[in-house]
Amino acid sequence: MALVLEGATVVDGNGSDPRDKARITITGDRIEAVGGRARAPAGQRLDLTGLTVLPGLIDLHTHLGVVEWEGNPALSPAMTAALLFDNCRRCLWSGHTTVRDVGGADGALPAVIEAGLVAGPRVLPSGPLLSQTGGHGDMTPPFTQRPAAGITGLSRPTLTCDGPEGVRLAARQAFRAGATQLKVCASGGVLSHGDNVTDCQFTVEELRAAVEEAAARGTYVTAHAHHPQAIRNGLDAGIACFEHGTLLDDQTARAMAQAGAALVPTLTIVHLLGQRWQEWGLPEEFLPRAAGLEDAMFHSIELAMAAGVTIGSGTDLRGPRQDGRGLELSLKAKVMGPMGAIVSATSASAKILRRADLGVIAPGKLADLIAVDGDPLADPEIWSDPDRIVLVVKDGVVEKDTRT
Repeated sequence: MALVLEGATVVDGNGSDPRDKARITITGDRIEAVGGRARAPAGQRLDLTGLTVLPGLIDLHTHLGVVEWEGNPALSPAMTAALLFDNCRRCLWSGHTTVRDVGGADGALPAVIEAGLVAGPRVLPSGPLLSQTGGHGDMTPPFTQRPAAGITGLSRPTLTCDGPEGVRLAARQAFRAGATQLKVCASGGVLSHGDNVTDCQFTVEELRAAVEEAAARGTYVTAHAHHPQAIRNGLDAGIACFEHGTLLDDQTARAMAQAGAALVPTLTIVHLLGQRWQEWGLPEEFLPRAAGLEDAMFHSIELAMAAGVTIGSGTDLRGPRQDGRGLELSLKAKVMGPMGAIVSATSASAKILRRADLGVIAPGKLADLIAVDGDPLADPEIWSDPDRIVLVVKDGVVEKDTRT
């Protein structure tokens, strides 16, 4: 039986002009036809007149399983699982049908979602992010006992390793746990105890060891990197994608473009940090480290756009009740324009994932689509209200339908 979506304005994710009243025909998990004259076989028909249909959104920087902080009481495995699965549902209902989890989730999470036991997006897990001792991912507070390393099969946010051989071992452990790509920390971070965002972490040789292990499995490495020198170290090692890029400069942006490396800014986390740090249970000591980073990240996006760097979309949300994921598009629209923000969260992010079957509404693509109540090209603030996402289709199956 086919699923036919009719009457909506279609924004295809490629940056093309919207198409009015286009019919989309879905057979199984694939889009069969798109257009006003597309064949309309028998099947379930949804009248979406007055709505805007877009590809399912992609979030390249998630931590679905990071539901607690080291200063809070430890959660039971059952509570950790409950909060993780709740985050998955919230993510899907926000219109994000695919995510790349870059520290926390391993291959167990996509397995339960694919089995239909939990509602959630398509998850491409990195397993634990790789950090040097004392680096951004080493969350051990100074002079105190090391916190728990996580719960295998639910969430293991970080894995500390040193030296090229140590990095190789950690990479192999991440792949054994189901990682589809690797995440490394090439610079210091905001939510860190013993470093600064301007620090460089891992040597080029250590970073190259991760790249070699990923290449051996036909995949790639993305790097947490705020500082230009950390990005240049990553480029020397062959890293394909960089998260945050907060302090990017023009020379480094041009080097990224020449190398074909992508950037995934994370405006949402720096925008919300000052508002929700208490709700998230974060130590107040982190707040001064975030000062000015939102403006710096906007400037980095401008530099990357001018250089021709592929820009993806990521939120970096963490903790329980991960709402506000669509805010990333509302914020990005301020610098990239409404259509640029949409492309960033659809076809550009699919390109970064190396998934040609995602991110575009076209025949043969996977049937991941969302319907928005209104026109996000005229009013990108729509993305900040998850209730405006009234329909979510993933793999040809209606996962959410709140149309009145």
